[in-house]
Amino acid sequence: MKIISYNINGIRAAIKKGFNEWLEEEQPDVLCLQEVKAEQHQVDTAAWEKLGYQIYWMAAEKKGYSGVAVLTKIAPKHVEYGCGMEKYDREGRALRVDFEDVSILNTYMPSGSSGEERQAFKMEWLEDFYQYIQSLKQDLPNLVVCGDYNICHTAIDIHNPDKNKNTSGFLPEEREWMTKFIDGGFIDSFRQFQPEPHHYSWWSYRAASRERNKGWRIDYLMATTEMKARLVDGKILPEVKHSDHCPVYLEIK
Repeated sequence: MKIISYNINGIRAAIKKGFNEWLEEEQPDVLCLQEVKAEQHQVDTAAWEKLGYQIYWMAAEKKGYSGVAVLTKIAPKHVEYGCGMEKYDREGRALRVDFEDVSILNTYMPSGSSGEERQAFKMEWLEDFYQYIQSLKQDLPNLVVCGDYNICHTAIDIHNPDKNKNTSGFLPEEREWMTKFIDGGFIDSFRQFQPEPHHYSWWSYRAASRERNKGWRIDYLMATTEMKARLVDGKILPEVKHSDHCPVYLEIK
């Protein structure tokens, strides 16, 4: 099973930049999108359906904001919309598809970069989400939690760790949470296959950051430790450019 997670930063804009042509070429079994910034009826999905995808969508209440979607060629046995916590679900931040031998939770975690209020909201989410996942994986031990975590875990996940040590997304308390999350029973799948630095999944639109590879690795496919023997390959696809993020990829047995 080939799984791709991709913060698309507006699906309608991405389609204009060649997203559908890329999807036809790549054709993952499961594609998890974050920040779709639209409701499903606002998007022409005929090209996706023609490729054999079933489509599941969790939009935010606020128009043009947040939202997640899953495209899958494998019919799920169950789809769960949201995480059961209203203040997060109204922002369209979680969508889970359960298959016979694996469950994939697509999530768009809050950003705290707009100010103290949203940073506080982010920290609340992190604590609540941790407890939610710890409970969830008791019932679903073969679980992949993918998406935009909006956190760089270690110094090699960000181009300038010293300069950004007080920046949302690389704060000590956020990085500690990532360590706790992984220690709570997860594998950072990309790092299973690529231990080297300078691999990023998001770049600012400013100062030619992408061309200079001045980026952050904030998009992850986290797999439960029970799945370790099933991990085949993990990589980042920086050449794919429909967004300020790029897709991240995991292949499992």
